[in-house]
Formats: sequence, structure tokens, C-alpha cells
Amino acid sequence: MKAAYINKKGPAEAIRYGELPIPRLAPGQALVKVLAAAVNPIDTYVRSGDVPMEIPIPFIPGCDLAGVVEAVGAGVRHIKEGDRVWASNQGVYGRQGTFAEYAAVDAHWLYPIPEGQSEVAAAAGALTGITAHLGLFSTGKLRTGELVFVNGGTGGVGSAVVQLAKGAGAKVVTTAGSETKRELCRQWGADLVLDYRAPDLDEQLRLYCEPLGGIDLWFETRREPAFDRIVSLMAYRGRIILMAGGDSNAKLPVGPFYFKELRLLGLLMMKATPKEQRKSAIAINRSFSSGKWHPQVGRVFPLTDAAKAHAFQEESTLKGKGGLSGKIVVVPGSKE
Repeated sequence: MKAAYINKKGPAEAIRYGELPIPRLAPGQALVKVLAAAVNPIDTYVRSGDVPMEIPIPFIPGCDLAGVVEAVGAGVRHIKEGDRVWASNQGVYGRQGTFAEYAAVDAHWLYPIPEGQSEVAAAAGALTGITAHLGLFSTGKLRTGELVFVNGGTGGVGSAVVQLAKGAGAKVVTTAGSETKRELCRQWGADLVLDYRAPDLDEQLRLYCEPLGGIDLWFETRREPAFDRIVSLMAYRGRIILMAGGDSNAKLPVGPFYFKELRLLGLLMMKATPKEQRKSAIAINRSFSSGKWHPQVGRVFPLTDAAKAHAFQEESTLKGKGGLSGKIVVVPGSKE
């Protein structure tokens, strides 16, 4: 099969494209013909070695996929050959990833693609959708009518938070860097969308949020949280979700934090159990089917350009150049 892979950890240019054996099925697995695979920041961290994780060599990166079941191994009951499926949680903890024509996936990580959803959209919404749902409902305990804030409302996780929170009856405040992006957030139902570069951003947030009692759930997507401003905008007993910034050492204003009896909650989607992730996967499938969730695709690369896809992801996140709205998706084949 054709695959994008590395022979040792390194920069995006370390990714090679060539032939690797089709993986053999173990009991409890399914062989999936991959029709789309998304790029996530964690994929670049594992590939580069920034996250200290053991990997098989050669190693195929990629957490997310969408495709068609080609075969099932012993003991697999809930899926069958020909089913359209999506998955996340690949390419980590010793598992091979999804940047290949075929992937052998433990069946408990596979979920049906809803009718009417493309493979590209299913892959784009995999990790981001599960992350947003876990953070909002399992970790954050979101309740109807509460006020949610998320940075970057058209980003991968941010767009999922806006849509899923609004679909659950929350009030949603978010930010975006252009009027086109802000209008997109409004179309998803966001109640207030601000320019994150505005010099009076915090004042605008305060004017809207304080009469409502403050922000109940702050979903932090940035690597360097500014806790002074976050805590000042929070409601009594509000919750702050952290899902990024593993190398951050941000200062926490302890006094204001505990006087408000706030909660600071870490979220690492990949440590959620298969049962927890399946609950979220089923929920976001339902949200898509009811028109409340539309995964955002930012840019599509052919598998031959996997190295360029990784480099673009790093430029947009680690190097802070922005310009990305939605997810990067890789599809089999080349530009020819």
C-alpha cells in the first residue's frame, strides 16, 4: 500500500511517501480502506519527538481517519465489511497512524459515518468533535442556558465547541480574526463574536458577560493561557477547561481564583477511555444528523504531500502564522 511514514523522529521533511505492507489484522480489529485522514497538532508533536512517545519504525502518523471497512478480525461484531466508518486515537501509544491507504484499527475506536456526511468531513470532525464534546459535557458539565467562551471560533476544536454548545442551549461567545470568519460563527448561532486583535477585547467581553453573571465555562484552546484576564471574567463557580499548552508555565492568580470557587480542569482527549470516547462520538453523530454540527474543512492535501500538510499545520499553530480555518485533511493519491 502507499503510505506517508517516517524512519526516525524529526521535522516535517522527514516524512517519506512510498510502499509499506498492508497491515495484518489482529483479533478485535478491522482493516479500513482510508479515504480521508485529518492533521492534528498532536500528530506533529509525535512525529517531531516533542511529545516523548515510543513509536514503531517505520511509523505512519495520523490520529483520525474515515473510510470503508475492508475486512474484520475475530471477535468483531458491531461492524462489517462495506461499512463507512470514522475513527480517532490512532498514531499514539504505539499504534500506527492513518496516513496510508489502509489501517488496522481496534474496533472499539470505530464509529459509523452518519448518512449524508462525506469521508473528508468525518475525518475533519473526529478528534476535534470528540475533544469538544468531552470538554463541554463530560469534563465541563455544561448546563442549558450557561455562558460559554472559546477562543478561535472557526478553528478545529473552537468550531466544534461553538456548534455543540449552541446545540445544547448555551449562550456562546467566541473570537475570530476576520469578518468572514466572524460571520461564519454567527451562522452557527454564536451570540457574540469579537475580533481577537481588538485593543478593547476584554472590555467588550466584560460589557457583555458581566450583566449575565460572568462566563460559566471557558474553553481555552491557546497554548499560553492568560489566567489574570480569564479569572476576572469568570462567573462564581465557573469552570476553565485546558486542552493545550503542555510546556506552559502560566501564572495563576490564586486569591481571585479561590474566592470565586472556580474549577481548573485539564482535558486530554486521548486519555479518555474507549467507552467515554464512544459516548461522545455517538453524540456528535446525532448532532450532525440533526443539523447542529458541521465539521469544518480548511484545506485538503493529497497523501503525496503529507510533509507539506504537516508543515502547514505547524506554521498555523506552533509558529502562530494563522490563516487556517477548520481542519487540514489528507486524501489518498497525488496531484497528478
